[in-house]
Amino acid sequence: MREIIRTVKGLPKGQRLKWLFEHYKHALLFLYGIVYMIWFMKLEKRTGVPVYTVHVSLDDKIPFNELFVIPYVAWFAFIAWILIYTCLTSREQFIKAFVAMFGGMTVCLIIYTVWPSVQDLRPLVMPRDNILTRLVSYIYSVDSPTNVCPSIHVYNSIIAFIAVSKVERFKHPVRIKSFSLVLAILICLSTMFLKQHSAFDVVCGVLLSLIAYLIVYVPDYSTLFAKSKEAERREA
Repeated sequence: MREIIRTVKGLPKGQRLKWLFEHYKHALLFLYGIVYMIWFMKLEKRTGVPVYTVHVSLDDKIPFNELFVIPYVAWFAFIAWILIYTCLTSREQFIKAFVAMFGGMTVCLIIYTVWPSVQDLRPLVMPRDNILTRLVSYIYSVDSPTNVCPSIHVYNSIIAFIAVSKVERFKHPVRIKSFSLVLAILICLSTMFLKQHSAFDVVCGVLLSLIAYLIVYVPDYSTLFAKSKEAERREA
């Protein structure tokens, strides 16, 4: 990031935006996030459609624990961090991470559209009164218990860890990748311990992430990216 700032400052003002666009035009993919959010919000407000309750016996054996709201909320920073980091450091890794994340989330929206799901796991009254349970209550108030299967929280946590594991530029790669693995696991668990998702939602999220991994990360796309880089050089 410091190198980028120094490079931009060293350029004439009239060339700064041009340089940023030439080197980071892949960041335009973020615009799809607008389409995704509009679609998601419309599904959240949708009424008058039959919904299917997702509930398995394991859900009744998992106790509510407000401590898991910490990794649950950390999910937002986790996803934003890896997307921004790869966007600034590796075009190829950013495109893979973005396609895997938003491609899977789009699949989830399609499923929510044709198979609306709901869960009935949330406690009617919080078992305790503290800052964490109040935060959970707030999350409940802004996030309806609908459109839950597969779990996007679970799906993107796994994809984020996979994306982190592919980055080679970290100063302390073992520490960062180990921390990302632990965080991804805690986030997946948090969806069940906060009663935001059924265990079935979690399993579906895991399976979807494995499919995305096989499609995005297993095949060798190096030739495709090499051709794209060569085309960019010719344009320049």
